[in-house]
Amino acid sequence: MNQYDLVVVGSGPAGRRAAIQAAKLGRKVLVVEQGKRVGGVSVHTGTIPSKTLRETALNLSGWRERGFYGRAYRVKQEISADDLRRRLLITLDHEVEVLEHQFARNRVHLIRGKASFVAPDTLAILKEDGEVLHIEAKSILLAVGTKPFRPDYIPFDGKSVIDSDELLDIAELPRSMVVIGAGVIGIEYATIFNALDTQVSVIDPKATILDFIDKEIVEDFIYQLRDRNMKLHLGNKATKVERLPDGKVEVTLDTGRRITTEMVLFAAGRMGATDTLNLAAAGLEADSRGRLKVNPETFETSVPNIFAAGDVVGFPSLASTSMEQGRIAARVASGAIAKEPQKYFPYGIYAVPEISTCGLTEEEVKQRNIPYECGVARFRETSRGHIMGLDTGLLKMIFSLKTRRLLGVHVIGEGATELVHIGQAVLNLKGTVEYFVENTFNYPTLAEAYKIAGLDAWNRMGEIPGPK
Repeated sequence: MNQYDLVVVGSGPAGRRAAIQAAKLGRKVLVVEQGKRVGGVSVHTGTIPSKTLRETALNLSGWRERGFYGRAYRVKQEISADDLRRRLLITLDHEVEVLEHQFARNRVHLIRGKASFVAPDTLAILKEDGEVLHIEAKSILLAVGTKPFRPDYIPFDGKSVIDSDELLDIAELPRSMVVIGAGVIGIEYATIFNALDTQVSVIDPKATILDFIDKEIVEDFIYQLRDRNMKLHLGNKATKVERLPDGKVEVTLDTGRRITTEMVLFAAGRMGATDTLNLAAAGLEADSRGRLKVNPETFETSVPNIFAAGDVVGFPSLASTSMEQGRIAARVASGAIAKEPQKYFPYGIYAVPEISTCGLTEEEVKQRNIPYECGVARFRETSRGHIMGLDTGLLKMIFSLKTRRLLGVHVIGEGATELVHIGQAVLNLKGTVEYFVENTFNYPTLAEAYKIAGLDAWNRMGEIPGPK
């Protein structure tokens, strides 16, 4: 019997951060990965590939320069799926090399195979050659991630009807695409392909999208999408998807409307990849979407010394938060002090345009009956925005009238996922509107929008009364 202090199942963001943290604390650590290469969904089909695809699409299409040179401007006239894949493979190879080096440097053991429970402290590892290893562990962390939800009524074929994991292997770029599901994944891919001049239609049974994002930001986002001729069929359900003899696909809505397209991307949710773990042998049970319930402070499950982190525990399902969850779980499992994570973390949506948010939305502030004021800056108001040819993009901040503290920051537009971190720092350090008014920002930069938005709010809030 092989014995370890911590066995981590899965090498995605949560798994790799947990393994390295435990190793640095002097623990004997094993990572079990069923994929051919380490990195998990994040590296191979999720976070890194989708963001690489986005960057490649924006660069080759000349998207960022069209404000100056017109909508017809392109860096490469004929963009192929191979063009997108070439850069993707280079990026993935680099990510895998870095991760393998980190494991080797920290003496983290790695076994490729499928793990399943034999007992709460024992795993059976089925290797590719058919050999089965039994591993005993003081603690086990499940960081298995998720897989696409694939309902029976969708005729997936990996070519014209695909899920988000299969999108990276398409043979050629479609002229038209229907995206079923207006969640983060669906919206990101829909806007990326729209930027490549694919005619995109999005279908979702909900009448609204991205409900956790500030409503004003979502309204601005939807306006931009419709201005680019994207079709949003919100409040409509796709009741039938049928492949036609000519190779195209017909999607029927509950309204009776039919949409014919070259490709359908089904992106309506993901499921925890827990079905092969034999959870019952450990005394665990997943919910209907394969997710595990954990203590939000320690990430320990209902079974002592079995932890779970990352997408398999549900919202927010971000690579960034997954890493922190894995680190905290590893510290708890190792008996080390694990500080509670900072209250406010940023949420990034890598659509075109980007959206990033941190703190309370205006709707949440209203629900809590907090007297507030907003400050808004549009990127076109900044000199850097003019230099970059930006017609769109805005930064919004919400302040408490009582304490003058920043309550939330919301950004849409170029560099939103980078810009948000200034607001995140001020939020967690309990800064006020005066920080933005009194501090100097590099000029010309998009970060200057913080100064403009701060002044916008401060002008209506007034100065703090001085001593009489």
